[in-house]
Amino acid sequence: MSRSAHPAGPRHADVLPEGHYSAPPADLNHLEPGVWSRTVARTPEGAVTVGGLDVRELAEEFGTPAYLLDEADFRARCRAWRDAFGADADVFYAGKAFLCRAVVRWLNEEGLNLDVCSLGELTTALAAGMPAERIAMHGNNKSTEEIRRAVEEGVGRIVLDSFQEIARVAHTARELGKRQRVQIRVTVGVEAHTHEFIATAHEDQKFGLALAGGGSRPDAAGGPAAEAVRRVLQLDSLELVGIHSHIGSQIFDTSGFEVAAHRVVGLLRQVRDEHGVELPEIDLGGGLGIAYTADDDPREPHEIAKALRDIVTRECESAGLTVPRLSVEPGRAIVGPTAFTLYEVGTVKPLEGLRTYVSVDGGMSDNIRTALYDAEYTVALVSRASTAEPMLTRVVGKHCESGDIVVRDAFLPADVAPGDLLAVPATGAYCRSMASNYNHALRPPVVTVGDGAARVILRRETEDDLLRLDVG
Repeated sequence: MSRSAHPAGPRHADVLPEGHYSAPPADLNHLEPGVWSRTVARTPEGAVTVGGLDVRELAEEFGTPAYLLDEADFRARCRAWRDAFGADADVFYAGKAFLCRAVVRWLNEEGLNLDVCSLGELTTALAAGMPAERIAMHGNNKSTEEIRRAVEEGVGRIVLDSFQEIARVAHTARELGKRQRVQIRVTVGVEAHTHEFIATAHEDQKFGLALAGGGSRPDAAGGPAAEAVRRVLQLDSLELVGIHSHIGSQIFDTSGFEVAAHRVVGLLRQVRDEHGVELPEIDLGGGLGIAYTADDDPREPHEIAKALRDIVTRECESAGLTVPRLSVEPGRAIVGPTAFTLYEVGTVKPLEGLRTYVSVDGGMSDNIRTALYDAEYTVALVSRASTAEPMLTRVVGKHCESGDIVVRDAFLPADVAPGDLLAVPATGAYCRSMASNYNHALRPPVVTVGDGAARVILRRETEDDLLRLDVG
């Protein structure tokens, strides 16, 4: 079904028809385990804790809004992905989901690799000690500076996205006297069941080189991807190690990966038949979904690993190919569930016969996903428990936009009041990464919680930070 966004946000300020939203939960104080990070709990007194620390004390110490990141949960998810795929595969954390030096150190310590897609992400990774050979460089329009830095530092792979980039990377590597390992990103004609703005494998989009050529079938011999392989194999300064594919985001099943793997393996077979070369790697990207609400049912890493291994093995055996080394790129699936955003309620505005608008001290500057992607979230009162009746609310921010919505439809206790603390779970991925200074808002801190202690890993912006860039 086609979906589009209103300029001020999807379903901008509308009144939803009766029955559009789900029935209120039986217990408004219940915290759905699959949605919240693993150390989140509600005490007998009613307040919520994370890593054993009371959110009221965290709000007093660090202020609101704030992203609270559960370090133990993050590390556990890293280990789950690493163990699921094993030593004969590579797990690259997608840095675009959320990146800072502390996260890079955790990834390094837990044995994960890292993919980056900008000079800033690469700089952060290197500054935090990630070995360059465990970094992959993505991007559809890498600058000359980005390419040179990646080659100079010796990143483990550069994922090529265009014919121009093949020439640029080859020229830079030749100038520096290096042979750069590369993959070719292909679009396989598979569109995951996801929002049109975050589906990436269909051919009418900016990423990758199409397998199809001139309207022919997706595995046709004459497509741009096959031509890219020919060009790379002719260049001594490039070492082609594999093919990269990514079919979208927030995916809950592996059926799309099955079609993608079939078509990518078809290209590998063509490369062998045409060039006598069997490429040693295949990267199926990331995009596996997480639970934003109780209705979401993501698969566990070991289930995903088995499914992807089975798919690739079956396709390669059918094609008579040696099974290549498999890579995946979870980002959201690792960091997304490990954090929640803590807000303070500022105003409560009932609209008789419709809903109640609950305004918090953040909004679209710290979570643009609701306005941008029509994303759905849940929310809970966390500074206390309540026995009040459920009340249909819309949790909104403080910005001058009608589309400034944090949670579109949520049931909160009818006694929610200014000064209460609300928390929105599953905000570890893309919220801080996509945060802005809209209305000159100051971006919130990221506070990591673990072993009964809390520390800031990204501090809150200050007015001085804001004015320092204003040189007029």
